[in-house]
Amino acid sequence: MKTRKIIIRAAVVMLVLASATLIRAQEVDAEGCKDHPLLTRMKNFIIGECRIRFDELEVFLTDSETKMVEGNRTFIAYRLKEGAAQPSPLQIRRNYSNALKTRGATMLTERDNYVSWKMVKGEKEIWIALQVFDDGWQYDLNIVEVEAMIQEVTASEMLDALNKDGFIALYINFDTGKADLKPETQGTIDQIVALLKDNEDLKVSLEGHTDNVGQPAANKTLSEQRAKSVMNAVVKGGVAAARLSAVGWGQEKPLADNRSEDGRAKNRRVEIVKK
Repeated sequence: MKTRKIIIRAAVVMLVLASATLIRAQEVDAEGCKDHPLLTRMKNFIIGECRIRFDELEVFLTDSETKMVEGNRTFIAYRLKEGAAQPSPLQIRRNYSNALKTRGATMLTERDNYVSWKMVKGEKEIWIALQVFDDGWQYDLNIVEVEAMIQEVTASEMLDALNKDGFIALYINFDTGKADLKPETQGTIDQIVALLKDNEDLKVSLEGHTDNVGQPAANKTLSEQRAKSVMNAVVKGGVAAARLSAVGWGQEKPLADNRSEDGRAKNRRVEIVKK
């Protein structure tokens, strides 16, 4: 009987220790995550998820007007620690509004539990959006530092990919729902032109792809328009139109899972396909 009691007590101790370990694990930031240098967090919150990459963000300017901004985007999802006093959504919004006001930011709009701001730091625009969820238990912070993406794919790297895989995916940014090329895409266009001028026998198909947001028919039309925009720019750069074709696949050929933001970003692309 004494041995049985000892075993039971040991099991209880192990369970308590395991529970304490689990609670402690839940109260630390996700691996590799930290606050953005511009803003600290609310008291008793931890980071459950974060991402830093060149990306776009839709920011509300008014209750009905939005703007797509792109640049170095930091996304941080904050969650309240277990057992901590829960602040109100208003308290979270006011805390960030006051902090940003002291840094010279201008509030753009405040709607429901969403607030957006814009600030200029040196020659850089910074756009901030805050969204509060679950009555203050969690909130997401997005900060976009606007600057053109540096073109990292060279003509020789494109050729290597075409010879090895038969295609290469390029992430050429467009405004949502539009097919007009932006000035910052010129570096990519120049490299495509150089690729084709250096390899006079090479013929390629420029193929547009989208994520699955929106109607399939509209996505297919948009992807074709974007592929044609790239083709026209390459022709303007001095490449014969007979060496090029443009195709739009819409959402039919995803590279990644559309259920995640990362997956949708990978699916929005223009591919160069070797003929």
